[in-house]
Amino acid sequence: MTKKRKRRKPEQIVRAIQEGEAMLTAGKTLAEVYQVLEITESTWLRWKKQFGGMKSDEAKRLRELEVENQRLKVLLAEAELDKKILKVAAKGNF
Repeated sequence: MTKKRKRRKPEQIVRAIQEGEAMLTAGKTLAEVYQVLEITESTWLRWKKQFGGMKSDEAKRLRELEVENQRLKVLLAEAELDKKILKVAAKGNF
């Protein structure tokens, strides 16, 4: 039986990293930290790489910028497609 996957917000991840670091400083092992946070080693390493050293408000802002960036990429792709269609129509090759 597999556990249901938890989706955590960036600010929650930053808090979890801080809790994990505090537990490590208090003498707990990495395995104990993973168990308490209910994560795997790969998740911990990915979080540390992506969010290590951030404050929760910075992580939230990063996520907002990533969403905005994705929206802008979609708009750009649509605009490029429109330009191509207009070029083909202007040439009369349809």
